[in-house]
Amino acid sequence: MKLFDLSGRRALVTGSSMGIGLALARGLGEAGAALVLNARNAERLEAAAETLRAEGHDVATLPFDVTDHAAVRAAIDGFEEAAGPIGILVNNAGMQHRAPLHDFPADAFERLLQTNIASVFHAGQACARHMIARGEGRIINIASVQTALARPGIAPYTATKGAVANLTKGMATDWAPLGLNCNAIAPGYFDTPLNAALVGDPEFSAWLGKRTPQGRWGRIEELVGAAVFLASPASSFVNGHTLFVDGGITACL
Repeated sequence: MKLFDLSGRRALVTGSSMGIGLALARGLGEAGAALVLNARNAERLEAAAETLRAEGHDVATLPFDVTDHAAVRAAIDGFEEAAGPIGILVNNAGMQHRAPLHDFPADAFERLLQTNIASVFHAGQACARHMIARGEGRIINIASVQTALARPGIAPYTATKGAVANLTKGMATDWAPLGLNCNAIAPGYFDTPLNAALVGDPEFSAWLGKRTPQGRWGRIEELVGAAVFLASPASSFVNGHTLFVDGGITACL
């Protein structure tokens, strides 16, 4: 369907050497987009790129630290000048740290702020400057079920993901008049490396099965449809929205 066709577009996905980022990149590629993978670990990044190339995707790599504003700006500006426009940005890079709030390390809190929210500003601004000049572009920020809910031991993470949703609204408010569509995806509980400790906890998995109307962990490929929708002409009048893909966990008590 032409509404969901990403042919001729290029998508940069941060934190895309594994997990959700890699799955989203693959899905955007299957919809026709050329891909730009990003991570700090160049070796792991190239391995992911080779996997996608073997599947027939057009893949470039762009290693940079999403928490370093100058490095992000230089990498994106340099790529645009050398290779051409980035029409889709997926701000996926993120991290987790679990500890009771009264014992939460200050340095871990700062790392969460920089990785989960400052990176969205850094990459979003760097890409938006080019998108604005062209009068179009798509920015998709990865939020979380913790954008709307909280659990013990992850209060700072919850704060960062709430901020991602509100920054998404701010991006849409400032940049929609300039031709950009800025939205977020809020995954529920997915079986990813970030959640490995929880996936391996039978008690937590049993709780999650009872708490989630669909009764299970999400599979990362189940996020692809939302990403393709928000990256494509099908969502042309969707702006500032956070789309929950969570098996219904935020819909019920």
